[in-house]
Amino acid sequence: AVKNGLSLKGLYWAFKATYAANWHPLTWVSHMTDVQLYGLNPGAHHLTNLLFHILNAVLLFHVLRKITGALWRSAWVAALFALHPLHVESVAWVADRKGVLSTFFWLVTMWSYTGYVNQATIRRYLALILFFTLGLMTKPMVVTLPFVLLLLDYWPLGRLTPDQADINRNSASGNQIFSPVIIEKIPLFILTTASCVVTYIVQNKGGAVESLTRYPFDLLMSNAVVSYARYVLKTIWPSRLAVFYPHPGAWPFWQVAGAFFFLLLIFMLVLKTYKNKPYLLVGWLWYIGTLVPVIGLVQVGIQAMADRYTYIPL
Repeated sequence: AVKNGLSLKGLYWAFKATYAANWHPLTWVSHMTDVQLYGLNPGAHHLTNLLFHILNAVLLFHVLRKITGALWRSAWVAALFALHPLHVESVAWVADRKGVLSTFFWLVTMWSYTGYVNQATIRRYLALILFFTLGLMTKPMVVTLPFVLLLLDYWPLGRLTPDQADINRNSASGNQIFSPVIIEKIPLFILTTASCVVTYIVQNKGGAVESLTRYPFDLLMSNAVVSYARYVLKTIWPSRLAVFYPHPGAWPFWQVAGAFFFLLLIFMLVLKTYKNKPYLLVGWLWYIGTLVPVIGLVQVGIQAMADRYTYIPL
């Protein structure tokens, strides 16, 4: 279907296909478009991934500068994102088009959200919903984006720190001060829930979801804890990277305990400094939260972790 390029029949297939235990129609359309443009020239298909990665780095820079006003810090973060070795897999592996493409829609959604916050209009809100929906149709990992938008409301947008006039006015009327921030995201959470349900059904039907009889929940939890810590360490010192990290089954107790206390130490640090350095708390919760769909609590496949899963969290 993909090798035939763009066609009405191909588009119909893309939207109903659950091939490879995934439902991501826009990802299929992207591959079809490549074939339409380049045929089966592999270098050109790689080039599309590279162009999306470059575009994502530029978008990240502009989004961060827009919401924080920090030029050089935003440039530094975008440069780290562009060049970090953990992101090689997402760019070099053509089949991970869904990673770079979904991140593109993720960043465009963030851009649209900041525009909506500055000027709340129906048109801007509908654009926000549209780009988020397109992201979900490229990779279900985008389901965590509404939670990230809430983090941005806290810092740097400052929408969860109302001034005293707002507190007095809302207290007098009996309204909750934070309710508008939550209410505006209800459609996003509905889309998130729908995407989670569809993804689980498709992956379970496709045999990608490993049974709890093979991986009991305590083993899944221990692997999640160790993987969170390993991702942090590989972020700081990217060594022993691999295309495939086999699931070990049971981790040694000392490794699970060490990883747990390592993560707990970071949690305590960011909680202790959140008043003076709120960006630490936001960044850490972003990392923890966006990895949830792929951290292995619902085991999909037989890998313990994967470099490509860090593309959005980092």
